[in-house]
Amino acid sequence: MPYNYLILMSKQGVVRLASYFKTYTDSDKNRITRFIQNDVLCRTPKMCNVIEKNGQKVVYRRYASLYFIAGVQPDQNELAVLEEIHLFVEILDRYFGNVCELDIIFNFHRAYAILYEVFVAGYVCETSKNEAIKRIADMDRLVEEATQHMDDSSNEENGLSYTMQMQLGRRPTRKINKSMSV
Repeated sequence: MPYNYLILMSKQGVVRLASYFKTYTDSDKNRITRFIQNDVLCRTPKMCNVIEKNGQKVVYRRYASLYFIAGVQPDQNELAVLEEIHLFVEILDRYFGNVCELDIIFNFHRAYAILYEVFVAGYVCETSKNEAIKRIADMDRLVEEATQHMDDSSNEENGLSYTMQMQLGRRPTRKINKSMSV
């Protein structure tokens, strides 16, 4: 059965990664986030990792300072969901080498790539850790090859390279050609 959503949230209640596999409005997403902040984050470690409330089922697991929270169908097996969350964490661990919250913050695009390698449309599609890591490594290699062939000179206005501006989501003013002499 498909997941409704998968959210990574810090102990402080800050969403670090969120993927909704069902269509939700912004107000529904905010309601889900508030529900998690109010009902999941305040639970003690000895309490059950499953919450059923208002026809919803939330399965969560805490690893260090991050909560991995899955919204699932009411009749879905909780132990299978916990195992799938653990699989995702193991893949993140293997990729980042002992993953921490900062890895998710500064490499969110890679964390999303791993998430979408394992979960597609709310279903677990890749259960092999080695295969998932191999595909992500292939993606990294392709990105590295593509960026090596680009002309990457500095932008004289702010000192950032064209590629760096693109990665930061900025619109570079112009690309400077190295062959032009000043």
